[in-house]
Amino acid sequence: MSTPTPTPAQPLSNRSDRSNLTIGPYAVRPPVVLAPMAGITNAPFRTLCREFSGGKGLFVSEMITTRALVERNEKTMQLIRFDASETPRSIQLYGVDPATVGKAVRMIAEEDLADHIDLNFGCPVPKVTRKGGGSALPYKRNLLRSLLREAVSGAGDLPVTMKMRKGIDDDHLTYLDAGRIAVEEGVSAIALHGRTAAQHYGGTADWDAVARLKEHVPEIPVLGNGDIWSADDALRMVRETGCDGVVVGRGCLGRPWLFADLIAAFEGRDDFRRPTLRVVADVMVRHATLLGEWIGDESRGVIDFRKHVAWYLKGFAVGSEMRKRLAITSSLQELRSGLDELDLDQPWPAGADGPRGRTSGNNRVALPDGWLKDPYECAGVGEDAELDTSGG
Repeated sequence: MSTPTPTPAQPLSNRSDRSNLTIGPYAVRPPVVLAPMAGITNAPFRTLCREFSGGKGLFVSEMITTRALVERNEKTMQLIRFDASETPRSIQLYGVDPATVGKAVRMIAEEDLADHIDLNFGCPVPKVTRKGGGSALPYKRNLLRSLLREAVSGAGDLPVTMKMRKGIDDDHLTYLDAGRIAVEEGVSAIALHGRTAAQHYGGTADWDAVARLKEHVPEIPVLGNGDIWSADDALRMVRETGCDGVVVGRGCLGRPWLFADLIAAFEGRDDFRRPTLRVVADVMVRHATLLGEWIGDESRGVIDFRKHVAWYLKGFAVGSEMRKRLAITSSLQELRSGLDELDLDQPWPAGADGPRGRTSGNNRVALPDGWLKDPYECAGVGEDAELDTSGG
């Protein structure tokens, strides 16, 4: 199902059940989830999104690799630090070896490192799929089952969810089989990105696939992901697919206030944010400030913020030279001074919503040798296939 040009969405009349998403013991109301994104959904960005949402919704960490967690990698241990106000604390794990995944999940449960565990079966990047991980893994049905069994068993009372894609490509779709396996192994909810690994982020998301998965696994919540650029998109996805909630990724890049819009939409309000450039500039400086405080170094925080500049400024009348200048700042004062030179009274520009971030598609998926020969056999996948760093 293609996503048409946005039109004002109608309230979810007679669909109050759609606001009652429950993941384990946690009610997610309204049913809005921040997607894990490498290098993006760290504690500072989650803080911004939560502030705009009024604390409502669910906000998941960027990808944590199970090997790095078990080995207590320094960077990984920083990435799993949650602000005291974050509840529930949600970690997304990536792993290929069931034994290593089991160790990581038990570590989280026993050391009270998080309240909810999400498993990554959606990442399409080559360094992940060529190891048999991310969106490549569900093709191996028995491996998927073993990994889910270890995770759910090791988690104890913590709910385990999974995020996945439709499959490797159109000839190797896995999402319906994976959904059934997830139900049988005790997974609490499934999020489906309506693209294959080969599509990466190109083309349009297949919302029909979300609807088919919901029909296929009515026992547990199904969340839809893909091409949600506005609150209207989110309402339309729920209405058209029957899914239980939405997962928003690239739609909030440079738009953390989208979560205010999402909450308003699901609560039947239409007081959506259309900030002036002045307001956007203030959010940019706060974002960079939070990054510096989190990292413990203002300059490194501003440098990390650079990748967000183009997303925040999309659609506004800002010259290319100024955009370049803002994208190489290394102090808060330099960032603030540059922003203050802009016409900050600019209203929210028409066409500012829409695709941001990566949009490439029709890629050849990097896979381990012989991966597609047998969807059940998984010899050769072990601890050596595990990545040793977190964050993508």
